[in-house]
Amino acid sequence: MKHPRLKDGKRLQTNEPYSINELPDDLLVSIGGYLIHLLYIGRKDISGSDWGDAFADAIDGIHLDSPVGIADVVLGKMAWSMKTVKNANPFKAERVRLISGRCSPDYSYGITDPHKDIQKTGTAVLGIWNERINIAQDNYNPLRTSVLIRSNDLLSYCIYEEENHRYATNEYHWEVNPNGNLIGKSIETGETCFTWQPHGSQFTIHSAVPKNAVKFRIKRPPLLTKDDILDTIHFDKDWVDIIRER
Repeated sequence: MKHPRLKDGKRLQTNEPYSINELPDDLLVSIGGYLIHLLYIGRKDISGSDWGDAFADAIDGIHLDSPVGIADVVLGKMAWSMKTVKNANPFKAERVRLISGRCSPDYSYGITDPHKDIQKTGTAVLGIWNERINIAQDNYNPLRTSVLIRSNDLLSYCIYEEENHRYATNEYHWEVNPNGNLIGKSIETGETCFTWQPHGSQFTIHSAVPKNAVKFRIKRPPLLTKDDILDTIHFDKDWVDIIRER
């Protein structure tokens, strides 16, 4: 449904290259090619930065590659937060945990003892996340998270997207798990939705993998040897300038 027209409405909006979770085949082929390229040059794993590079290359976007903020890849006024997680079987994964930045209730709200009032601390953690969403949406809309689930051998992948949004703090109850971390549970369903670690202030969102997530496999290319690389770049011994002190 389209947004209603209002006299005072000035929403930041951009044309989407595709509907959410409906990645076209040519886009997937481009992403797969980029991943094969990484394996070809000897990459042992795929990082979040690699995923941002692959996606930005596929959509002709810009990978900001910034350690702060939510927007990682941008195209016009649209942005994606890029996340990748490893799973033994990406095709059967139902829930994954997305590391979603550091939230410090001490720095942001002056909460020095996070365990003194865990409901207050949990509310503060979500408040920090919500403010980051506010800041990102001042510049980008739509704002999505794009998740790449990769297999241990880096040959099987699952991709899905979800809209980034604020969370109603009164819809969650916070508890402390055996590791001393705070976990946020939905009051309505009892499902664990968030984890926050006091040590390091890491905030993790528990995400459900949708049924329409895209799945694909790639073939492992032969690795380049050192001699292959040197032959390709036409290496010459004169490229090495030897300096000896006498």
